[in-house]
Amino acid sequence: MGELLLTERDTGKGRLVSVCDADLLGETFENGELSLTVNEEFYEGEPADEQTIIGSLAKCSVANIVGKEAVGLALEHGFVEEENVLDIDGTRHAQLLWL
Repeated sequence: MGELLLTERDTGKGRLVSVCDADLLGETFENGELSLTVNEEFYEGEPADEQTIIGSLAKCSVANIVGKEAVGLALEHGFVEEENVLDIDGTRHAQLLWL
């Protein structure tokens, strides 16, 4: 598994988590009118292992997940479903919202 970056922020509406494949940081992906920038200010976090990321996703209110490995981890552990994953120019993106 490649390096994954994890960022956790406490907001007025709960904990916001971002997880991305480290090699995507700073990249922009486009698919028609859809565009995704893996913005360093938002996604640049600390390198994290699988257990730390799973724990963070389990406790968050909202999560943004980008990259084949990051989204794969979220799928494997049941945080998101395949039909809710977007493919933007070959890059996988998913959002998680606990209601």
